[in-house]
Amino acid sequence: MKRILFGLLAACLFLSGASTVQAVDKTTPSFGALDIMSPEAARQKLQGWLKEVGKTDPQTLAKLDAIWKDKESSVLDRVAASLALGDPIAAKLLAEARDTNGPAPIIVPATFKDEKQSAFYRANLSLLYARALTSRRVYEEALDTLKLFNAEQVVDPSSYLFHRAVCEHAMLQKPEATKSIRRLLQEADQMAPERYKTVAILMLVDMETWKDKDLGDIGRKMENIERRLQIARGGPETQRQQREVLNRLDELIKKLENQKKKKNGPPKDGPPSPGGGKPGDDECPDGGGKPGPGSPGDPSGINPPSAPASDSKQPPGVGGTGNAKKVQFKKLESQWDGLPPREREQALNDLTMGMSPRHAEAVRNYFQNLTGKGRK
Repeated sequence: MKRILFGLLAACLFLSGASTVQAVDKTTPSFGALDIMSPEAARQKLQGWLKEVGKTDPQTLAKLDAIWKDKESSVLDRVAASLALGDPIAAKLLAEARDTNGPAPIIVPATFKDEKQSAFYRANLSLLYARALTSRRVYEEALDTLKLFNAEQVVDPSSYLFHRAVCEHAMLQKPEATKSIRRLLQEADQMAPERYKTVAILMLVDMETWKDKDLGDIGRKMENIERRLQIARGGPETQRQQREVLNRLDELIKKLENQKKKKNGPPKDGPPSPGGGKPGDDECPDGGGKPGPGSPGDPSGINPPSAPASDSKQPPGVGGTGNAKKVQFKKLESQWDGLPPREREQALNDLTMGMSPRHAEAVRNYFQNLTGKGRK
């Protein structure tokens, strides 16, 4: 049943996106089916690489034999163990990438760009490194690493395409993610694990709902900011994304305000009074007909405001709810670390008042992950 459902979903998606696929095919080279490298071929490649790096001693070869006798492990996992066996740099890079307690890398290791090294070694080590970073949600460096090579250069192209699509989807790169997913489902379908294909379909379905500059778009951008803060990425790029979110929020709130004004229409006036104004304009509360403040006969010469002063918490000089929220957001962000828990909760309640549940949750998650971060 699961396989039938997957087939129906895939067929619907590809039929609905057929024109897109055809348009891409006119400008990009066609690809054949991508096949996973057989264990025998992968082992031969690794034996050749070990010979290149001078690791042909009996002890190393015996360990290699033990690795490839493990039929329960995937070809890619056995390649990982083999590379770590033959090269301490590979072992170190993979250990660092897998260490969830260690700092996230901020640059792509130079080893992957060293053309003096074997292309087989660099391409597959890059895939393994990126796979480990993806599981830690370090999508930026994972994607930069994968872009150095092609799916055809690794022992498991489906793993390459899947992890690349995950990174592109998480970083809101819809065209790139769609292309990677379509290659995975069209060219690597026979070898891709069912879990890869299922998640790929879900990512495609999710991206069909994406719209620019709506609350969903803002929520996705805020989630990405939260992720960056969780991996200690509070530098200029995160700050740029924060400013972009604030601007989008401001634009959206102003748009909603304008829609509300248009819906309500102009205020309805009552019948004119004999003096030409609204009833009671020129009258005192006791009906004595004395001029009110600001009228031609008022000796004070003071014109009163047209409406009572608002008792909202909007700062003076800030026009519109959108700007007020923006100022409130920035103020809370700057004061967050110094506020006690009760005041934080009250400030969050004030800030998220009137927001949709998803939007309010995104704002709360953002500030809850801000503690001790974002200042680096």
